[in-house]
Amino acid sequence: MKKLLVVMSLMSFFVGCKKVEKKQQVEEQQVVVAETPKKEVPFVWEGANVYFLLTDRFKNGNPNNDINFDRNEATGVLRGFEGGDLQGVIQKIEDGYFTDLGINAIWLTPLVEQVHGATDEGTGNTYAYHGYWAKDWTALDPNFGTLKDLDNLVKAAHAKGIRILLDVVLNHTGPVTDKDPVWPEDWVRTGPTCEFTNYENTTECTLVANLPDILTESDEAVELPDALLAKWKDEGRLSKELDELQLFFDRTGYPRAPRYYIIKWLTDYINDYGVDGFRVDTVKHVNENAWEDLHKEAVYAFEMWKKKHEDRILDNNPFYMVGEVYNYGISGGRDYDFGDKKVDFFSYGFKSLINFELKTDADKAYEDIFSKYSGLLNTKLKDKSVLNYLTSHDDGTPYDKERKKPYRAANVLLLTPGASQVYYGDETSRSLTIEGAQGDATLRSFMNWEELDSLPETQKIHKHWQKLGQFRRNHPAIGAGKHKRLAKSPYVFSRTYDNGDYRDKVVVGLDLPTGKKSLWVKGFFGDGTKLYDTYSETEVTVANGKVLLENDFDIALLELVE
Repeated sequence: MKKLLVVMSLMSFFVGCKKVEKKQQVEEQQVVVAETPKKEVPFVWEGANVYFLLTDRFKNGNPNNDINFDRNEATGVLRGFEGGDLQGVIQKIEDGYFTDLGINAIWLTPLVEQVHGATDEGTGNTYAYHGYWAKDWTALDPNFGTLKDLDNLVKAAHAKGIRILLDVVLNHTGPVTDKDPVWPEDWVRTGPTCEFTNYENTTECTLVANLPDILTESDEAVELPDALLAKWKDEGRLSKELDELQLFFDRTGYPRAPRYYIIKWLTDYINDYGVDGFRVDTVKHVNENAWEDLHKEAVYAFEMWKKKHEDRILDNNPFYMVGEVYNYGISGGRDYDFGDKKVDFFSYGFKSLINFELKTDADKAYEDIFSKYSGLLNTKLKDKSVLNYLTSHDDGTPYDKERKKPYRAANVLLLTPGASQVYYGDETSRSLTIEGAQGDATLRSFMNWEELDSLPETQKIHKHWQKLGQFRRNHPAIGAGKHKRLAKSPYVFSRTYDNGDYRDKVVVGLDLPTGKKSLWVKGFFGDGTKLYDTYSETEVTVANGKVLLENDFDIALLELVE
């Protein structure tokens, strides 16, 4: 395919030799490369390129669902619903936005029905636009969409080879409001507030005031809340929900303790729609055996879905769980230290944990970052992984908050070993400092589509993220392979991934000089090997242990010519 593209480019060049025309042909060639897969690339969670979006803040696909449950009071800046929904995400999946960005998994904030009322903790009224304030785990919030929308989203994503991660909350309900009463005391605690100095005052407590904490450590059977039963009755589904619960508890033999009800409700989204994984919220605030229970039932539900939908199975990857253990860093290996107790959450169902450490590593020398992560992932964390990020929805000290280093951010995030989490708008330098917004709200503005459509610099940044993202997606070696430096100046490194019959080898150069440049690949690619630089879209041949390029770019992404 690459040879064909080169021939096509030369033919176009001879039609007209003007530089402008040549530039246009290169841009057209790039689009073809982006949309035409070279070969069957296995998907591995260890090297996934995950796009994390707030459903309400990405794209408004259906304006008719913008207001529900009389959520029409004035709110603080960016503290109300803005209209984003599942239909908007589907539209961007279908038009190839994620494919062109090299994304192979999408993480959606929680979709379950949220508390109806607003809270005011000194920042103005706040509605549950973010999805972390559950009212009813068995229903989707109509602001986000319908169950049919979720079904369509999973199908659309799978058709593009993209996995779906749902964000799930087992730790707490939504806050108490004038429309949302507190759950019964055998379900939740309303105090004390967490102190975070030891295991007990991190797990058996409320994260903040007015955020009732589920008694996840309890094995005592409880009755369903009267308010929930009444709600289901009004909606005409009381018998269905009770029958399903009976079948679940009969099959599993679990006591009817609070965590098992919620585990049943969460895993229904796997069994019914085939979601591929969970991003699990507030992991360290729940006793770890609860996550083992969740994982067990999630795996069962995924297998049941596969049996019912053999024609829709993407591959043999098992159900995936990545956990948010706030402030966990890769240097800690498998353990998180509570002060008086260490817990290995990887042993309780998690394939991966979110890594809070990359943002502090990001300005170090590339080699220091890459060798450190490759070393840890192939020793302490072997057969596990981390999900790296630089910006997020609740990290008030992200890397490059002023968006002054978007190219550096892309290079670090997308080329560091491990899985990568692109936070919506990283690729378009969406502002993280919104005037008047307080706390986390400033990180959660609506996706800046208008800037992407109109600003040349935003488009240039976006193109850089696309090129690196596609290279990462097409080469598991980048995220899941072993790293080795080949040359110090200019900086050149290799990545190698081996899994059974599949082998992937790539070479990357960073901080390269503009104009003519020589990349040392001796010992990795032999003389006579044909390589393709996907960044400049140039085919080269190894000679004397080197490849020669001449362009205005300071980066090269080299792969074998098929």
